[in-house]
Amino acid sequence: MSLPAKAKYVVIGAGVHGLSTAYHLAEKLEATGKGSGKDIVILDKTGIAAGASGIACGVIRNNYFQPAMRELMAECVSVWESDPKAFSYHPVGYMQISPEVMHENVGQIAKQQKDIGYDSVFIEGKADCTKYMKGLFDDWQAKGITSVLHEKKGGYANNRASMYGLAKKAEANGVQIVAPTKVTGFKFASNSTAVSAVETDRGTIECDFVVVGVGPWINQVWKMLDLPKTVDIKGRDGKVHKAVGMWTYWCLEEGTLGVDPKYGLMNDGKMGPVMHVDTDAPLHSDEDGSLITDKLWGIYYKPDFNFDGIQGGAMPYKVETPVDEVKIDPYGPDSPEFIVDANFAHMFTSALAFCQKRYSGQAHKWKHEPSGGLGCFTPDSFPVFDVFRDNVYVLADSNHGYKMIAVGKLAAGEIVSGTKSKLLEPFRISRFPEGKLHPVSNSPFPWS
Repeated sequence: MSLPAKAKYVVIGAGVHGLSTAYHLAEKLEATGKGSGKDIVILDKTGIAAGASGIACGVIRNNYFQPAMRELMAECVSVWESDPKAFSYHPVGYMQISPEVMHENVGQIAKQQKDIGYDSVFIEGKADCTKYMKGLFDDWQAKGITSVLHEKKGGYANNRASMYGLAKKAEANGVQIVAPTKVTGFKFASNSTAVSAVETDRGTIECDFVVVGVGPWINQVWKMLDLPKTVDIKGRDGKVHKAVGMWTYWCLEEGTLGVDPKYGLMNDGKMGPVMHVDTDAPLHSDEDGSLITDKLWGIYYKPDFNFDGIQGGAMPYKVETPVDEVKIDPYGPDSPEFIVDANFAHMFTSALAFCQKRYSGQAHKWKHEPSGGLGCFTPDSFPVFDVFRDNVYVLADSNHGYKMIAVGKLAAGEIVSGTKSKLLEPFRISRFPEGKLHPVSNSPFPWS
């Protein structure tokens, strides 16, 4: 498809944020008589689901210590539930299994889930947690667990299949997806800061409004828009921290144990929920008994027919390379640098065996294939959803992206109506200088 000379709305990125925004924007334009999907063009430098959305683990959960994230995730789950077949969504539920250091935090999550009507069960105490888990998996043996939050909603979706389902919905509403098309810069209006056109390797496209949903490539587009590289942050102590870097990269570690996915079924023969286990009990090697860590650690895993095995991941690690020097491309499994190694495989397979006896002695079945990817995080590791330069809506997900399918719906509503979304308001960039920061949990994961 050729690049049109002009479009009212140009969406950059054919992952979850770009596709969701375009699809919902088309529907809202049509419903209000303000236009149609034919006014929208999506640009992607490679193609549909070519970035982070296409390699995502696919977990859909509400489990967040931050009330704003929890309310937004409830909305996201409702969108996934609206068309499970098209979104390749599996509503198997989600479990947060935690040690005593996280007990109070998880208890707050459970209470507030109840307050917003989100269906979950909270189990407390070592003995009751063990009994509950063995009722689901008779080989459960994880130690150091004193609370279990079992979300009955949520689960996971198949990454690329769900994105192609979303793209089909957008195209059915008249949206054009023009790829491969690499954005190289922007033209700005002469009498304002607004963007008047998007420059690409296939020419220039004039526009009235731009949506940026590029995942880990946000730092590159941010620079093209000439937006500030740093931000002042008012801390919880009331002190202002000057010129904090806007972006930081973390490497995400995931992989697959190559057993039949049915190997992970519950006692009743059904697919189990997505499991997220955090503990401060020492983790020893399942291969030689050596100590891997005696610090707080965590993994998440699920049987997945799309990955053909038991797929999951563990805590990410911070990339110390200066942000402008990080090589994002080639991305994901094609990267020569930011992929999982033997140390991760050793840790993950040992952690699986720590949790369930059935995985002991299975390390040799690890799939030795490239996996993992980069996430681009904000200073507090939570998203920034805001309008810049008068007409550029930036959806910077801080690696929460794939599960946040409703963000595009909410952003589209703001674009068409001009009315601010209550659910998106806590994620404006103004929270940093104003000190309206999200609370911090005791989880070993930076995004919980």
